[in-house]
Amino acid sequence: MNPQRAGCARADQDVLVVLFDEVQSLDVTGPVEVFTGATYAAEAAGRPARQGYRVRTASLDGTPVRTSSGLTLVPDGALGQGPAPHTLLVPGGDGTRSRDPRLIDAVRELAPHASRLVSVCTGALLLAEAGLLDGRRATTHWMFGEKLARDHPEVRVEADRIYVRDGQVATSAGVTAGIDLALALVEEDLGRDIALTVARHLVVFLRRPGSQAQFSAQLAAQTAQREPLREVQQWITEHPASDLSVSALAERARLSPRHFARAFRAETGTTPGRYVDRVRLEHARRLLEDSADGVEEISRACGYGTPEAMRRAFVRNLGTGPAEYRRRFRTTTAR
Repeated sequence: MNPQRAGCARADQDVLVVLFDEVQSLDVTGPVEVFTGATYAAEAAGRPARQGYRVRTASLDGTPVRTSSGLTLVPDGALGQGPAPHTLLVPGGDGTRSRDPRLIDAVRELAPHASRLVSVCTGALLLAEAGLLDGRRATTHWMFGEKLARDHPEVRVEADRIYVRDGQVATSAGVTAGIDLALALVEEDLGRDIALTVARHLVVFLRRPGSQAQFSAQLAAQTAQREPLREVQQWITEHPASDLSVSALAERARLSPRHFARAFRAETGTTPGRYVDRVRLEHARRLLEDSADGVEEISRACGYGTPEAMRRAFVRNLGTGPAEYRRRFRTTTAR
């Protein structure tokens, strides 16, 4: 991909979205809303008319398709008709697993003419079938990461990522991750101010970094059934720098430490200590990615106490220290 800086946006970017039966509707409409919203935002900001996106949809024969949720989408035309797109976007859904040779051939023929190739969710399976991910890093919905790796060993699958960018190819995880990736592309093309305007309009975060895991600590663990334990889970998330020892958390839940530890594990599937560790690690990663705070300040804000304690947690879980993690993140997002 060729990064574009604010004020140097590429003109007239044509986005073509591939439609097929049993496509996931949100994989289509999420990115479409982002790109369309960016065009409106650019116009409202007084940008030149050429700084925006033309979004088109196309199916194999130009006929309507039925999504996996039962909605009917009417495409603008047939694949192969019209100008070559700047961005070719392949969404996911049950239809990607049919391995329709006509659809795969159409994507394979279109891809070399596009400057940017994007997939959402299991759209990566179609790209892989077309041989377009060979030798590249890629991700997909967490349920299909193993399948992608097994069926296409030539693809370097990073199944825990929200999205992965490798050259002119970008792949994202399931459903809402397509919005994250689309916002990242808008920020690259038109600048942070336009991307932020779109994110605010859609009431989503401007950027969940691609390196973020598909599951947060709250999603990876089960939600406790009993209200006191659910309140403790929320407290941990909101107060990572507090005393989060078993005894302190048990007191908050109004249980004995032994009873609390047993109940927490039984209802969430993990121990209190492991849950706390993951929450603190996630919080530290976000601060390293999104703030200019130093490692010492971040270690205190996340409850590690010392930079060395945070460094050990990073090395143990991510294989690298905090400073190197920040450097890699900034290098990746600057591409």
